[in-house]
Amino acid sequence: MTTEVRVLSATGMLGSGFLESSLERGVALAPHVIAADAGSTDGGPAYLGSGTPFFSREATARDLRLMLRARARLGVPMIVGSCGFGGGNAGVDWIRDIVLEIAREEGMHFRAALIRSEQDKAYLKRRLREGRILPLHPAPPLAEAVIERSAHIVGAMGHEPIVAALEAGAEVVLAGRATDTSLFAAVPLMRGAGAGPAWHAAKTLECGTAAVVQRKRPDCLFAWVREDHFDVAPCDPEMRCTPQSIASHTLYENADPFLVTEPSGVIDTTEATYEAIDDRSVRVRGSRFRPSERVTIKLEGAELAGYQSVIIAGVREPYILRQLDSWLDGMQARFAERAREVFGFGPGPGGYDLRIRVYGRDGVMGKLEPRGDELGHEVCLLITVTTARQETSRAVAKSFAHLALHYPIPEWGGLISGLAFPFTPAEMDRGPVYRFNLHHVVQPDDPLEMFRTEMLEV
Repeated sequence: MTTEVRVLSATGMLGSGFLESSLERGVALAPHVIAADAGSTDGGPAYLGSGTPFFSREATARDLRLMLRARARLGVPMIVGSCGFGGGNAGVDWIRDIVLEIAREEGMHFRAALIRSEQDKAYLKRRLREGRILPLHPAPPLAEAVIERSAHIVGAMGHEPIVAALEAGAEVVLAGRATDTSLFAAVPLMRGAGAGPAWHAAKTLECGTAAVVQRKRPDCLFAWVREDHFDVAPCDPEMRCTPQSIASHTLYENADPFLVTEPSGVIDTTEATYEAIDDRSVRVRGSRFRPSERVTIKLEGAELAGYQSVIIAGVREPYILRQLDSWLDGMQARFAERAREVFGFGPGPGGYDLRIRVYGRDGVMGKLEPRGDELGHEVCLLITVTTARQETSRAVAKSFAHLALHYPIPEWGGLISGLAFPFTPAEMDRGPVYRFNLHHVVQPDDPLEMFRTEMLEV
């Protein structure tokens, strides 16, 4: 009998939602597993650095409640990965507490596995000394000081810790940082589906309906994974997959349209073919998975960059716009003198970091903007001031806002204002800000050694 493993992806991101009707259609297809990714680096380093979630508790609990109810009816595993968005210990604990509260309210009983991916700094330093932490382009070689000053470091687990938890009897798996694909490949691989179809289907399922022709909202996606191919279709009858939409998804968040690197190997879609089964479903054949000689675990780390205050200002004065760059350069040079007078420091290490983005010209792409010389009749300046203390950032921002407001150009006579502030006060505190500081891989002895699993009887 041909193996068929049915996988229901509830949504592209836990907390972003899905239609209850779509979930019901997915449940009616009798999936062997329900899974959802809950994290990403797309939102920047703040969530990993601070340990705070991206979505609200209410939105996350809504999705989890519906998924847990579906899981209970079907009696199949439920897997959530990269809990809490950053995937650190705080994120796993946050999702755990929500799940426990729902279980109490619903009278549910199950065995849960918590898989933690936050890394021990002593372990990483030892692996670094052994030459077993390598940079990914374009990151520089790692130094112990970077590890030490990191607020949180996670390793992106593959499918192995998830499979181990399921084999130990887990019915609900709440994992720390994990590759998106590992969540959806684990059960098909356990149940004997072909490795190529299992991994390629997982890549397709990872973001839910991001793989449809036109996603009207986050929603459920379903796959039938077999030995030599997989089929995929959206659960909402108003959405559809086409060969192009499925093929193009291999390029999503990936530099190569055919090769996707995982901890234990590479998904190779070079020879994959995509065939429309009907106007909503696609069959994919020819996918391969090439195992690597050794497992590599990608590290993600975030460190505190300082505390930040922000100023938003509009400029509409045509004479300023004609000389905008020289005006901004002169303003910053003059403020460096003023800052040394008032605060005893200037820009740079130990002082302040001041940056100005020009929206309406190149605020999004910066130096990569191909139309960087073009300006409209007005621009928006986003000014950030970062120092080691929030009070200092605020004080520097206040001084800069006042200087910038009246900074002259040669065409002016007297005191004239060149900025329009939409808010009062003009400066707003952002609090702590973080930066990513790791883009490296570890070569462990075993794919499980960097991750710790705790079993709970709920």
